[in-house]
Amino acid sequence: MKQFFGMSQSGNLQEAVRGLHNPQMILLMSNSEQFEAHVKELEKLFPKVPSIGCIGMSYDIRVVEKGVGVVAFCDGVNAVANVLEQVSLMPVKYIARLEQDAQKINGSERDTVCIDFCSGNDACVLSTIGAVLKKRGISLVGGTGDAGKVSANGRVYEDAVAYALVRNNGGRVKTYKENIYHKMGDYRFIASHTDKANYILGALNGKPARQVYQDILHVTEKEITTQTFKNPFGKISGKDTCIISIKEVSGNALACFRQVNDSDVLILLELGDYRQIVKNTIQSIYKDFPKISAVFSVNCLFRYLLFTENHYMEDYLREMSALGSHAGLVGYGEHYNGQFVNQSMTCVAFE
Repeated sequence: MKQFFGMSQSGNLQEAVRGLHNPQMILLMSNSEQFEAHVKELEKLFPKVPSIGCIGMSYDIRVVEKGVGVVAFCDGVNAVANVLEQVSLMPVKYIARLEQDAQKINGSERDTVCIDFCSGNDACVLSTIGAVLKKRGISLVGGTGDAGKVSANGRVYEDAVAYALVRNNGGRVKTYKENIYHKMGDYRFIASHTDKANYILGALNGKPARQVYQDILHVTEKEITTQTFKNPFGKISGKDTCIISIKEVSGNALACFRQVNDSDVLILLELGDYRQIVKNTIQSIYKDFPKISAVFSVNCLFRYLLFTENHYMEDYLREMSALGSHAGLVGYGEHYNGQFVNQSMTCVAFE
């Protein structure tokens, strides 16, 4: 298979798709002002080609911040795109669509991946989708777009998740997750006074969460939302650590980007040697795939801000491009199989 990436910093879709011929699957990443127009225009340009889209930044060796980016898979994939609606209420209501699409693709763990763009309520969405994908061993990579909108096959949806099932006819697929954080000290917290609906973390070991975070890291209240780039929380899940980013201060509590429940056990994380960690990820992909057709990734917005602040973003994209064709989305939350994670990178590699 082959991966195409086209972009226009000014939001000119015709420019972005120049050179794209006979796509078998299209991923659209646009800006909030032009998203709906781009969705309609893309369908006219490539009628009946499966597509999903969201509002967000995209990249290959450069970042498209406010324009439009298009990723397309060509020459050797089977793909289907669809949507689950009412994700804030009952995404399972539409699960038959995914079951039928999975049967149509008839893929397996070896050669098929699900890529999704979500408008919100990610944890519930992933549980719903995972119920179908696990039966076939199919992995998932995706993320949350902006403004609560996604698209599928030329239509815009709110409160929905758009998904694409992509089967690689020319080889294997494999998903990866990159964590650039590790445990800080021996801090261990029991969460309480949480508000699951609003992702509020009220207390840690019985003390106000805001004050605990400030006392440990010696930061002002205003510095908390940027300190989370270096020191997010972590939730232990088996052998894995799910990163929990801080969104904002809410009185004496902390509003997060993913749900925290009463009695959850949390740890504090600190930034590691991200340059070396990226190199290790690249080597892992090389080891698994001596011949790589493409890599599609989702990088967290906070990673983008961190890398940009440290003048690493251009180097990062250049290093990833050494894998071959690398492109992706800057997301507001990342999906890796059944996990909804923050401040991470997830990707799928195609043999």
